[in-house]
Amino acid sequence: MARLRLALVQHASGLDPDANRQLLADLTPSGADLVVFPEAFARDFGEPGSDVSRYAEPVDGPFATEVARVAGEHGTTVVAGMFETGDDPHRPFNTLVVRGEAEASYRKIHLYDSFGYRESDRLRAGPVAPAIVDVAGFRVGLMTCYDLRFPELARLLVDEGAEVLALPAAWVAGPRKVDHWRTLLRARAIENTVFVAAAAQPGPRYTGHSMVVDPMGDVLAEAGEGPEVLVAEIDHAGLEAARRTNPSLANRRL
Repeated sequence: MARLRLALVQHASGLDPDANRQLLADLTPSGADLVVFPEAFARDFGEPGSDVSRYAEPVDGPFATEVARVAGEHGTTVVAGMFETGDDPHRPFNTLVVRGEAEASYRKIHLYDSFGYRESDRLRAGPVAPAIVDVAGFRVGLMTCYDLRFPELARLLVDEGAEVLALPAAWVAGPRKVDHWRTLLRARAIENTVFVAAAAQPGPRYTGHSMVVDPMGDVLAEAGEGPEVLVAEIDHAGLEAARRTNPSLANRRL
């Protein structure tokens, strides 16, 4: 029975891309099959509304290259967020790079035009297409932060075979935000009978509370508000048991 060893790195990215690249090596633990860093780990968003285009890189640039090097050194797969250059020089993509035993790139679909923010002023949305990688016998679907509020994307990934949803985030702190975060992570796990592995940037600007949730909605591991590396192990037996108990995917009529 396949087992997946997860590590979620809850750590703040700063405004210096060189320092953030160094953090990849410093913070990636040994012994994990999949290591998930937060959204925008290559360089923080900065003040709300800041122009981040000067920090955008191609997906074979310095940040992604270092992600690949660190993943190879540890024999693992690493997921981390960056700003990616595109056709619009003023609005890059908010992109996850996956490097190591698996390789992919995912451009965030849902931009954070909510709670007083306008992410679309500075960033471009990616195409509506599922991004899934195979890691240690598991199908892992990719989502980013605000994507969590859109159950259609999670279901699209599950329809394509995802058994784990990996979700890097920079979930902005504020009233009810931790409650929304925890509720939505558990909801996506329960309604899709999948594991959810969400790595968040820490407080005080962001919420922290990185989590691993099982397909029945039980929280297997949860960080606090501060910096932390969260570890958990999941297996197919738990997935199969949940889907026998709650065969909602099989019972769908729409």
